[in-house]
Amino acid sequence: MKSVIVLITFYALALFLTGCAVEPRPINYGKDACAFCEMTIVDRQHASEIVTKTGKAYKYDSIECMLRDRKNHTDETIALYLVCDFAQAGQFTDALQAVYLVSENIPSPMVLISLPSERNRKRKKCLIRKGDACLPGRK
Repeated sequence: MKSVIVLITFYALALFLTGCAVEPRPINYGKDACAFCEMTIVDRQHASEIVTKTGKAYKYDSIECMLRDRKNHTDETIALYLVCDFAQAGQFTDALQAVYLVSENIPSPMVLISLPSERNRKRKKCLIRKGDACLPGRK
């Protein structure tokens, strides 16, 4: 009986520790719903995510939804702001370090026209030549 209690305690502790890890959670594209607008998340280039310090992940279909939902969270509770790198669809990058391209040619699902990229210098040079504007993230 004692070994059963120890085993149950071990599994409960393991479940608790893995459930609270502060890390990006993968988005199940085509199935997960946006935490703000409740649309199904399908676009791998515009998805974003907030991860709290307790490890809870809020998934969004666009950066705009993440920004609009930010008022429901305090900065003290947020561990990560993540956006998908437009050049590497589905790969998260730190939203506060990303560079944002504003272009009417590539609208997001919520019609804002910004594209985050981790490749700051190379992308900035290329995009400026095309006449689009780069907006750097804050550090």
